[in-house]
Amino acid sequence: MLDYRKLVAEAIGAFALIFMGAGAIIVTGGANLVAIALAYGLAMALLVSMLGHISGGMFNPALTIGLWVTRRLTTMDTIGYIVAQLVGASLAALALVALFPEVERQAQNLGTPMLNPGITFAQGVGIEIVLTVFLMLAVFGTALDARGPKLGGLVIGLVLTMGFFAAGPLTGGAMNPARAFGPALLTWTWDDQLVYWIGPIVGAVLAALLYHYVFMNDEEMATAT
Repeated sequence: MLDYRKLVAEAIGAFALIFMGAGAIIVTGGANLVAIALAYGLAMALLVSMLGHISGGMFNPALTIGLWVTRRLTTMDTIGYIVAQLVGASLAALALVALFPEVERQAQNLGTPMLNPGITFAQGVGIEIVLTVFLMLAVFGTALDARGPKLGGLVIGLVLTMGFFAAGPLTGGAMNPARAFGPALLTWTWDDQLVYWIGPIVGAVLAALLYHYVFMNDEEMATAT
């Protein structure tokens, strides 16, 4: 049976990530890479630290699927988490529409991530795969592996910040299907949407399988459901 507390935690985390990150894009006109990267990274770090002990602090359908393929989440929990994350992201986009000045949010398309005109679909997918590999490795290395340092959400948030610094101007550095889905739903802008589903999911699954089968010891592997 699904634990509603976990679903609420995942929805709140996704809400905060999209509201703070997309909000930073809107108020800076998308021009301040440092402010946007820090908004995403700090939001992730703080929310994982605050709610990770309740739900695991994924706030991201791709990371959730990574846990599912390594048998750390049941199929029903996985579906519930993803629905909660998408609902949280959509409510965040709705809040941005209601609270932010129209001219500014329209100028930035509500912070919806899109590919740079010089980036092809395949390049965009590849970039999101690489970025999400490191994000998923951070989750395993600091949150799931008992041997790793327990640093709350700090490392996970820093990886998100690193990813945005590396590729924000190219793909938006989303690493999260919910990050693309919420703003796209409210603006009905679905350009390049598949990039932000295919790339992060493939990256998360690859990294999860790598860590689970290569880096985990037998005792840790045995704890997977």
